[in-house]
Amino acid sequence: MLGGIQKVFMSETHSVPFMDQSNKEPKSTVWPLLARALALRPDANGKVPGNSPEVSDGLVMDSFLEYLRGKKVELYPAQEEAILEVYSGKNVILNTPTGSGKSLVATSLHFLSLVQGRRSIYTCPIKALVNEKFLALCREFGPDQVGMVTGDATVNPTAPILCCTAEILANDGLRLGSHADIGDVIMDEFHYYSDRDRGVAWQIPLLTLSQARFLLMSATLGDTQFFEKTLTELNGKETVTVRSTHRPVPLDFQYSEIPIHEAVSKLVAAGRTPIYVVSFTQRGCAEEAQNFLSVDLSTKEEKKKIAEFLTGFKFSSPYGKEFQKLIRHGLGIHHAGLLPKYRVLVESLAQKGLLKMVFGTDTLGVGVNVPIRTVLFTKLCKFDGEKTAILSVRDFQQISGRAGRKGFDTLGTVVVQAPEHVVENIRQEQKAVGDPKKLKKLVKRKPPEKGYVHWTKDTFEKLVNGQPEALVSRFKISHATLLQVLERPNGEGCNAMRDLVKKSHESANQKKQHRKKAFQLFRSLYERKLVELNPLRVNIDLQEDFSINHALALYMIDAVKVLDPAHPDYSLDVLTLAESILEDPEAILRKQLDRIKSEKMAEMKADGVEYDERIEQLEKLEYPKPNREFIYTTFIVFWMNGKN
Repeated sequence: MLGGIQKVFMSETHSVPFMDQSNKEPKSTVWPLLARALALRPDANGKVPGNSPEVSDGLVMDSFLEYLRGKKVELYPAQEEAILEVYSGKNVILNTPTGSGKSLVATSLHFLSLVQGRRSIYTCPIKALVNEKFLALCREFGPDQVGMVTGDATVNPTAPILCCTAEILANDGLRLGSHADIGDVIMDEFHYYSDRDRGVAWQIPLLTLSQARFLLMSATLGDTQFFEKTLTELNGKETVTVRSTHRPVPLDFQYSEIPIHEAVSKLVAAGRTPIYVVSFTQRGCAEEAQNFLSVDLSTKEEKKKIAEFLTGFKFSSPYGKEFQKLIRHGLGIHHAGLLPKYRVLVESLAQKGLLKMVFGTDTLGVGVNVPIRTVLFTKLCKFDGEKTAILSVRDFQQISGRAGRKGFDTLGTVVVQAPEHVVENIRQEQKAVGDPKKLKKLVKRKPPEKGYVHWTKDTFEKLVNGQPEALVSRFKISHATLLQVLERPNGEGCNAMRDLVKKSHESANQKKQHRKKAFQLFRSLYERKLVELNPLRVNIDLQEDFSINHALALYMIDAVKVLDPAHPDYSLDVLTLAESILEDPEAILRKQLDRIKSEKMAEMKADGVEYDERIEQLEKLEYPKPNREFIYTTFIVFWMNGKN
């Protein structure tokens, strides 16, 4: 039987019901688009209630445009063109700059879907942005019509308009394929298709949801011909790209060769706040923010307003005290490692103009509603998961696009700092000008040995003027992928897995490797009784929401079997195994190591150990690793078995 499965893998060759709201009374004063949609929704004979003509897409579009006129919204040419194409039934790829109103085009498609009784899905990469879009759509269509699923939270998941992360949509595509009750798909920030880790989630809907029509949106797409062809082959609908380079708020790019504190002081004096300081690690955000605690950027009156705003807010977490100190100084931090309440607090304070600076990772450039007037890059290189490299044109332009707020600013500012050692060397040379002795004795500071790639003003200009790189496929297969596809109804899973690889946006050789890996993964699941044959399906004894979302999950399954359930620490040992296969919680481990070092330092001081030896001993310390020998030994066995 396994041989038959292998042949299928290697060869070339649950629906969510629509929520009927037709009997509900429209609340036009609160939910304007809902009222219009319900008024236009046809009856069983295709007639508009109370009118004689049949409903047409043109009539629906006229109603939506009338709504915009009532709000005194004047469309940009690209918006108008995109809406016309959407209402012509086509797939649309919308490639326009940040701040040019792509969300309005998405809303027009939600409106059309609601009138037609179709289910529309809005997806994007960041949970905070999903939350934001969910609330915005609730204001337009009413909370009964809008749902949200992010993995962290689920609200009204059967609603006709659903906001979700890309992984949630991909999971539906894998489990249900063309059986999924999805009529229209809006994929925002579609450039994440090229993301090394998450790009596969953006590709899977384009392989599986043949019943859906697509609206792909991003400011930085590059060439889109491949996606035009792919979408049309998927669903048989014509695909068009609507492209514009017009920015409602133009950008002013600057290269700074003065210390960052001076650069920020100049920006504050020129009224260019709030400033979004870009760091590429959460630790970098915290360190940069700490560096500005000694600089007084906010007035007493501004600090007083912040204090009033914070009345009743509890900073109860371990990091709360440090975070509160920064906030009261007019400095905010915003990244995925913070508690949601802290991120929301920063967004609220920034929207009220009470923060001078927001220190964030590059994910803040995705579109979360934090008003930014100036974007300041501390570096032009970052670790990409494999090595440290210069930013891509796409990453640079995507983050830069956050500068300047439509309706508030006439100009956005983007500042890039020269490397820190270069700035310091320039400053030393300036001080030594006119003094030959000082110039001769000048010792130039060297660049960092690790985690650094040199950049210059020429690098900066190439990023400003360059074209975004072509999007590349990041398709991959995991145990989780396989399990979800095998859940397909009517025993379709095996053939569906084969077709998924066949349709993937990979080369012929890569597809061959994916087919081989798919069977290897299937065999490993079968050997552990996670899937069964006759019929081919996921083991029915597993819990309903069983999934394998981590690469080392099978190792944990094997290792748990070695543990003694009768041992008093069995539960703790299982928890330790679970933690061992997860991504390292850097902030927690760093705090644990700091505590160990502090205790060891005090101990060595008491014992009279010399300073240099104390430092040497501290460098050897590690964060706690419970059951270290057991985990390493069992993992080596697991790895060797996998190789064989």
